[in-house]
Amino acid sequence: MSELECLAYGTEADEGICLLLKLGTYRVLLDCGLTDFSALLTDATMPPADLVLCSHAHADHARGLLPLHQAFPQLPIYASEVTTQLLPLNWLEPHSVVATDFEADDDVGDDARSLTPLPFFCHALPWRTPIEFFDGLSVELYPAGHLPGATAFLLTYTPLSDDDRPSRSYTVFYTGDFFLSNGRLVEGMPLEELRGTAPDVLILEGSYGTARHPHRRQQENQLAERIDRAIADKQSILLPTSTIGLGQELLMLLRSHHHFTGRDLDIWVDGSVAEGCDAYLEIMPHLPTAVQNFARHQSLFWDERVRPRVRHLTPDQRFNLDQRPSIVLTDEATDLSQYYAAKPDAWLVLQAEQPHYKRRDGSGERREEHKDTAEFSSNANPQSELPHPSPLTPPSSPSVETYLLAQHCDGPGTTQLIHNLRPQHVVFVHGSPAYLADLAGLEELHNRYHVHTPVIGGLVELPIGETFLRVAAPEASYEGELTELNTLVTITLPEAIMADPRWQQLADTGLVEARWQGNELVLRGLPQRELLRPSDRLLDWMDANSPLRNCCGNCRHYRGQRCWNQRSPLFEFKVTPDGFCPVFEPAQASEEGNR
Repeated sequence: MSELECLAYGTEADEGICLLLKLGTYRVLLDCGLTDFSALLTDATMPPADLVLCSHAHADHARGLLPLHQAFPQLPIYASEVTTQLLPLNWLEPHSVVATDFEADDDVGDDARSLTPLPFFCHALPWRTPIEFFDGLSVELYPAGHLPGATAFLLTYTPLSDDDRPSRSYTVFYTGDFFLSNGRLVEGMPLEELRGTAPDVLILEGSYGTARHPHRRQQENQLAERIDRAIADKQSILLPTSTIGLGQELLMLLRSHHHFTGRDLDIWVDGSVAEGCDAYLEIMPHLPTAVQNFARHQSLFWDERVRPRVRHLTPDQRFNLDQRPSIVLTDEATDLSQYYAAKPDAWLVLQAEQPHYKRRDGSGERREEHKDTAEFSSNANPQSELPHPSPLTPPSSPSVETYLLAQHCDGPGTTQLIHNLRPQHVVFVHGSPAYLADLAGLEELHNRYHVHTPVIGGLVELPIGETFLRVAAPEASYEGELTELNTLVTITLPEAIMADPRWQQLADTGLVEARWQGNELVLRGLPQRELLRPSDRLLDWMDANSPLRNCCGNCRHYRGQRCWNQRSPLFEFKVTPDGFCPVFEPAQASEEGNR
């Protein structure tokens, strides 16, 4: 048996992140965001681990901690000080505050939304200080960016030899979610401090795969400009977001960006997002110095004197939203129709682009999973994925668009962290299998490190050696045969290609389209939605001006070598700048609209 092993209970945001790390005889549970908790309850008398480490307070990493504590009250759970203060936001629902076993007041009603009845079950650990939990097992915390309090754990395990003398030490570095760039309310991961750490094992997220994103400030400017244009067109903005993290980042952006400072504009905050803002005010001493200085002169969030005004949205004010353009931030899983029902045409819904999604069927359509989770996919058909309105709601729908304000590292940022740490083993979690496979297939990684992408329930052994043995690259390409006949050409591929989940999108209708892109022939499947409106496709392709001008490199949705147009069959796929598709939108048009 290897000294180091990793058992995956959950590796994606949808089912929750949860990993069991085995270091010799010790068992450490890394995060517990499981939606299905049964895997940890195989033995009701035996805790699944010796201790639990929580990286941060987002639901996909933390929502299972409370039921885990209820099942095993003696199991120690640790996190950073800020994370312990933000964790209760995961259990704001009424059923979470009336448990009889908690230290709660007896008069707390079923409809209460309070943080005080929750038990204090998570213990705070200091930054950058090695803490020894057991003989030979210690952990040290480093900031991970992404969210206030988000932590990267450096675990050190030193087994005892037969003569009770310490032997070789093993180190594991676990990031949970991380972000190298600075946000408005959290500083990026301190890469300089970690350079050359050389852990034996690095466990990290691969949320965005190999995608390349614009600079953070550029992302913010693009979003601010889009909101500014909508308000100029007399549209109100609806921003569904998570309880903590993105919502507060958006508020700080709107309050400090030059498009909005001093502007006569109302920003309303509703639901648990408002609870998250109040929680941020409690952790003010832990926020960046620039934020603390800002708060000394004006309120961080709630302010009715300084424009733009930021206020809680009350039920009475909700009925007056359609009187003038405004901005509303609310829970991502709530029924959005309650805000735009009176005048859907006067609203623009902006949903954050997220890398996590599941497919409801084999049609290739992306479907949102509306769960109580801090992150869910907004890569969906805009019209079909809005919450269904009530019978009294007009049948029309608001405009829906997506924006990019990344909270995770892109591909270059992920590889930058790996190369600076220089581990022997790299374990990718927290991403769709296709995205993680893209990362694992990078030659710069699999030539230098042992790269693993564990599956649910799979045990990954992590043998540590003094020298690195090159690991074969994962299969990322398929060899086939081309046969030329009198009237057609046949391309035959091996059946192994069907094991990739993206095959269903290619083979949706059984029809494919071939097109030259430079010297390469690109095949793509024709989905049903395109076959239902062939006339539109023909008109687009017969445009005399389109072959050279309407290429992907000139499209407003082309970013980071990928297509981000939800209407495109190439959505989220890598595309070449000289390619083109029937839903091309020129980038120059959006630039002219800004003038």
